Amino acid sequence: MNDGALADAVVGLHFAFVLFVIVGGLLVLWRRWIMWLHLPALAWGAFVSLTGRVCPLTPLENAFRRRGGLAGYDGGFIRHYLEPVLYPAGLTRPAQVALALVLITVNLWIYALVLRGRRPPAAAQ
Repeated sequence: MNDGALADAVVGLHFAFVLFVIVGGLLVLWRRWIMWLHLPALAWGAFVSLTGRVCPLTPLENAFRRRGGLAGYDGGFIRHYLEPVLYPAGLTRPAQVALALVLITVNLWIYALVLRGRRPPAAAQ
C-alpha cells in the first residue's frame, strides 16, 4: 500500500472515530456493551475539542501525505475536513466549546436512560 493510500485509510479511520464519538451513545441504546467502547472515545473526543488539541491521527495522516509527495495541512482533522461541512464559516472557539458541551450533555442523557434500563420516548404516531 502506498503512502497516499495509507493517508486515505487514516482519514477513513479518523472519520469513523469522530462519527462514533457523535452517535455512539445511540448505539448503546441498541447494544449496551458498546458503552465500554464509546465512553473512552467520547472522553477523548471531548478532551481534544475542549482543550483545542490535535488528535494524533492528524499528524500521522500528514506524515503519510508528505511521504507520498502530497500536501499536508495545518490544524486538526475536524478543522480541515469537517468544519467546512458541519460548521458555519467563522466558527469561534467559544462556539466549538459549546458544541462539545452539547455533545457531552446529550450523551449524559442517553447514558442516564441506559443505566435506568429505559429507552427514549417513542415518537408520537
